[in-house]
Amino acid sequence: MKVGIIQITSLLNPVENLDKIRGFLAEAKLQQCEAIFLPEVFYSMSDGHGATPYLVDGKDEHYCAIQKLASDYGIAILGGTAATKDPESDKVLNRNYNFSADGSDLGFYDKINIFSCDVERDGKRVVLDEGKVYSAGSKMKLIKYGPMTIGVSICFDIRYPEMYREYLRMGANVLSISAAFTVPTGKAHWETLVCARAIENQCFVIAPGQWGTHNDKIQTFGHSMIVDPWGRVLANAEEGEKLITAELDFSQIEFVRKSIVLFK
Repeated sequence: MKVGIIQITSLLNPVENLDKIRGFLAEAKLQQCEAIFLPEVFYSMSDGHGATPYLVDGKDEHYCAIQKLASDYGIAILGGTAATKDPESDKVLNRNYNFSADGSDLGFYDKINIFSCDVERDGKRVVLDEGKVYSAGSKMKLIKYGPMTIGVSICFDIRYPEMYREYLRMGANVLSISAAFTVPTGKAHWETLVCARAIENQCFVIAPGQWGTHNDKIQTFGHSMIVDPWGRVLANAEEGEKLITAELDFSQIEFVRKSIVLFK
């Protein structure tokens, strides 16, 4: 199965973001990709002080705009997140959306582990606390599409390996990790963590990330990655806005799990 990642520098205005994504989707269509994975907060990137004003609220125009990315191009859209208003509590959730190639809703996941950091970047202190913007989700989510059984996660979740081990027990053969990793933590940990999640769970890992300077507050690391169950990097976007692709050979999973038996 051929899959891809779109790495972009999302801004606050979703129209600008969707225009860029659509350009890359046209390229993905030409390359015969069957599924595209998008990064965290691809729809609208806030400044970290508060939620974006472009909140998905039920099946409103923002929800439909995301859904149409799949149906207009006939490619599954997976993994990306958009700030979403919880109809029960009016709280804001960082919600992952997943649509099949015909636009059917495959289900969502709300980010469980909320990011908080106090780090130095270019000699300046950077403090980010997602808890001031988002409420935490509480339920893991498994998505099935074609040969993929995907354990869904978002960014800071990557630092909680027990979550991925549970996805493995649930039958996952792919782990998706949409992210907007900051530059300091990305340089230090991102690639190591992505490869570790693949190796220790013997799954494909598809990790789309944001890249670049989004506003005065937020700069992200990029280096979106597709990694196989042996820990080999099949594709790495490094820096820049771009599409990367890889062929997933699911027979590799059985081979790797027979070669090194972790779970009896």
